[in-house]
Amino acid sequence: MLRILRSSVPVVAMLWLGSMAGAGDLLPAEYPIEEAVDHYLDAGLKEAGVSPAAAADDAELVRRLMLDLVGRIPTAAEVASFVASTDLDKRAALVDRLLASPGFVRHQANELDAMMMAGAQGSLRDYLATAVAENRPWDQVFREVMLPDQSDPKRKGAGEFLKQRVRDLDRLANDVSTTFFGVNISCAKCHDHPRVRDWKQDHFYGMKSFLNRTYPAGNFVGERDYGTVKFLTTSGEQRQAKFMFLTGTTVDVPDTPEPSKEAQRKEKQRLRDKPKDPPPPPSFSVREKLVEVALRPGEREFFARSIVNRLWHRLYGLGLVMPLDQMHSANAPSHPELLQWLARDLAEHGYDIRRLIRGLVLTRAYARGSRWEGPGDEPPRPKLFAVAVARPLTPMQLTTSMWVAAADPSRFPADLPPEELDARVLSLEQSARALAPSFAQPGEDFQVGVSEALLLSNNARVQKELLSDGGDRLIGRLKAVEGRRERIELAVRNVLSREPTAEELEILGAFLAGREDRPAQACRDLIWALMTGSEFRFNH
Repeated sequence: MLRILRSSVPVVAMLWLGSMAGAGDLLPAEYPIEEAVDHYLDAGLKEAGVSPAAAADDAELVRRLMLDLVGRIPTAAEVASFVASTDLDKRAALVDRLLASPGFVRHQANELDAMMMAGAQGSLRDYLATAVAENRPWDQVFREVMLPDQSDPKRKGAGEFLKQRVRDLDRLANDVSTTFFGVNISCAKCHDHPRVRDWKQDHFYGMKSFLNRTYPAGNFVGERDYGTVKFLTTSGEQRQAKFMFLTGTTVDVPDTPEPSKEAQRKEKQRLRDKPKDPPPPPSFSVREKLVEVALRPGEREFFARSIVNRLWHRLYGLGLVMPLDQMHSANAPSHPELLQWLARDLAEHGYDIRRLIRGLVLTRAYARGSRWEGPGDEPPRPKLFAVAVARPLTPMQLTTSMWVAAADPSRFPADLPPEELDARVLSLEQSARALAPSFAQPGEDFQVGVSEALLLSNNARVQKELLSDGGDRLIGRLKAVEGRRERIELAVRNVLSREPTAEELEILGAFLAGREDRPAQACRDLIWALMTGSEFRFNH
């Protein structure tokens, strides 16, 4: 029988988890997510003596929601409809409509793919699109990615995560730990972590042991029945690694001897012949035991907290734990009880990611304005979440939004059936996808790079595609409008999803007035200036 043991290695990580569990009485489990979030954030603001920013206006909020939930800016008609609505529950109604839309599936698949395949070749997007459409629980996605059924066409793509990393098992061990548990253990490879007492060499090689039997098998990934990991300590002692999870829990596995050299030679020859079928499963899978231990009650804290933290970071611009891969005792969350409550709620509701996202975007905190207009200076501590954080758009968000902004708004009338609206948006997404790799995936401390600036300044093909005189482009509609003010209002609504300010009307009006001899070029320059400005580049 499988035995799961506690390691004798001192584990400060367990003390961190235990201290968080005892940090205070949590709100009852039946609280709605949005109420729990606001409760904990408001408590932090009160303790710091800080008043939060005022709520964002409706135009800003609908833009934020659509970028976060379906990966694009709203059409002018969508903004007008939301702003004009007097329904007290209009935000919840919009959120529910977006969460049920095909656009949510595509955007969520893009976001998860970027997160899971960061720094690797290949893509999980097709698999993830199916998983999101079926609202598969996050623990099921984790299981399918770590234990891919390579004979099932619907789940075969899940193996890409392992396949792209399996030739470097050190990297695979750290990427699994980073992606799914929020822990970067790479510094513990050569020695115990010099600054974080939690992570020892035993943790790095313990995690590697679960993956050491995994091997490339042509277009597949296999797992052997044998294989252990040995490493050299800083004192020069050679040690055999235990099969140990991050919490210190170890798994006692059957002692399977290595096959004869002749059997190993035949196996290598079979792999050189690039098998057309996946290899048979092992009689005992240590990779499966890693999944089992990571999801056990009492062990799943890292798993649940990591995805909560990553989704929070995506929607709020800053993680409850920063950096995202540094969950340890020396790096406490900004709101420990909130992180614990959300992780508990996620696990108790079957790791329903869609439900979690819904709750996070319905909070008062999410809807705060991104400009500080209160008395005095802006709060110096962004982790109070007193002001909405401006977030750079991802490559697909940016390029899809550029195509939407450059489209003739008459293509998206208010009475367009949802299925037809999605079909038209999808055609723009497909055009945008070819350009998306030209932009960098934003990281922390994002700045627009030289390559992006040069692309937007000098690439005639991009400008031609977006600003051509075709009947389905904003430029054609703009040229047909009489009056400078009307042109400016149409351009700002379509590109920036809001009404122009009085100052903008004056400045842009003067710009157009000085180019009355070349109105077509003036309209192009107007659109391009709005589209390549910082306001368009960020979700705010």
